[in-house]
Parts: sequence; C-alpha cells; structure tokens
Amino acid sequence: MQPTFVLVHGAFANSFSFAPLQAELGLLGHRSVAVDLPGHGFAATYPRAYQAPQDLEELATAPGAVKGVTLADNAAHLIGTLERARRNGPVILVAHSRGGMTATVAANQRPDLIDRIVFVSAWCPVDLDVSAYYAEPEMATVDTTGVASAMVGNPAELGLLRSNFRTADPGALAALKAAFLADGTDGEFMVFLNTFQPDENLDVGSPDDRAQADTWGRIPKTYIRLTEDTSMPLAMQDRIIREGNKLTPKTPYDVRTLTSSHLKWLVDPAPAARVLGEIAALLPAASGRYVVAPGS
Repeated sequence: MQPTFVLVHGAFANSFSFAPLQAELGLLGHRSVAVDLPGHGFAATYPRAYQAPQDLEELATAPGAVKGVTLADNAAHLIGTLERARRNGPVILVAHSRGGMTATVAANQRPDLIDRIVFVSAWCPVDLDVSAYYAEPEMATVDTTGVASAMVGNPAELGLLRSNFRTADPGALAALKAAFLADGTDGEFMVFLNTFQPDENLDVGSPDDRAQADTWGRIPKTYIRLTEDTSMPLAMQDRIIREGNKLTPKTPYDVRTLTSSHLKWLVDPAPAARVLGEIAALLPAASGRYVVAPGS
C-alpha cells in the first residue's frame, strides 16, 4: 500500500514551508500531509504591531496563541494526525529541526502508528535534554547572534519566544541568512523568512521525552544529514546518529546525506523528494493490517 508522508516543521515554521516538497512528492506519485503544530499556521499570532510601521514596544508585550503550549501538546496533536493517516496505510513520519523533538515523543508513545521515522537535521535527544546539547562541543561553531538580535520581549514574561523576522537591520538579516540559508540567494532567503511566524513555544521537554529504546527504538529510522547546516552542525547531527545507534544497536539509523543548509532542501526540494521516495521503497509489503475508514 502507498505510504503517507507526515511532515513536521521546526521552530517558528509551519506547514507552508513544505509546499514545494509536497509538490515534488506528488509529482513522484507520493501522498503527503504537512502538520501545523498548535499555535502554528493559521492558528499563529501576528500582532498588529508586527506590521509596518512596526511598534516594537507593543510587539514586546502583545499576547501570543502559542503561550502555554507544551511539547506534550505538540505530540498529542501529531498523534491525532498519525492516527488518521494510518487508516489509509503505512505512515512515514518526517521531522525537521525542532520538529524532531515532537516526533520523538510521538514515537515513544505510539510506535504502532509509525512504519518509519525520518529525521532531517532534526533533534532526537538520547543522552541529554535538547537545551543541554547547546553547551556541547558539537554546537560551539553555531553563531546565535542572528536569532538573538531578532528577539523581542522577555520570554519569561511573554510565556513564549518571539522574533522580529520583519526586521530591516542588515546585520541581523545577514546573520539569519548565514545561519539558515547561506547556500541560497538573497531573494530565496527573504521569501523563506516571510514564511516564518514570530512566536514559538518555550517547552523543550524533559529527560522523559528522550528517545526510549523499547518504543521509539522499535521503529525503523532514517537520518538525513545536511552537510552545509550551520545552525545544526554536521558534528551534532552525527552525534545524534551515534547516540541513537548505541541506544538501539539492532535498529540503527539508515543514514542519507544531502548537500544543503538548514533550509535549502526545502527551497530546492527535488533531491530530498527523491531520497524520500527511496526511503518509502524500504517499507515491507503491506500485511493487510490497514483499514481504510470512510471519510478518512
């Protein structure tokens, strides 16, 4: 049976960024659905102060819908989508960047809903919490000035992370481009930047949300390395692979590599779509355990 790719976005992103990839997958004959996690997509908050001319003082205090959203909320939302997708056949869960945390929790809780899980330069914590990985040597080359310079307001007071991606500061824009799309054109970068939403939730999980051998570890898994990624360096991607393989040596990662920054694989999605098609071919023949539900 034809699998469904369920695509999970990263921080400050939404389902919209997957549109070009979904088009490529569709042209190759693959079915896909892109998820908007709670407070994302059309549920996101764009304060009027975010519009030009901006009012940064008001933007720093305006409430946001993602306040109070937890990693558990994200996982529950994703599990609901996985349940619906699984009625129609096998499911391949694909997570990018921060979306890997949500995918990991969903895999811990409901491995029965996932036939293969694919991490694309994504977090899948094993030995440490995600916040702790940032203090590790593999992250030493990450330049956080771009994101930091775009931050607005006090996260503790707002109850969320807020970035002003509509800044006109040339230094901040250059740093953001270097972090996320250094291999893209200035035009591509500005287009992608305008798909970002200003708010992201604060919760990055606890030790209980790390990959679990007896659940997450049962799922066949792939890691797609992005060689030019400076916000999630290749050294950290390789560490995540090593830790996962050590946790479940009988089900090691199938490792693939794309020459791409953190976002270029979504701007120019044809190579990624081909790789995902190859991954779909790894699924075993259907066993008849899938049921197509009316109206699903």
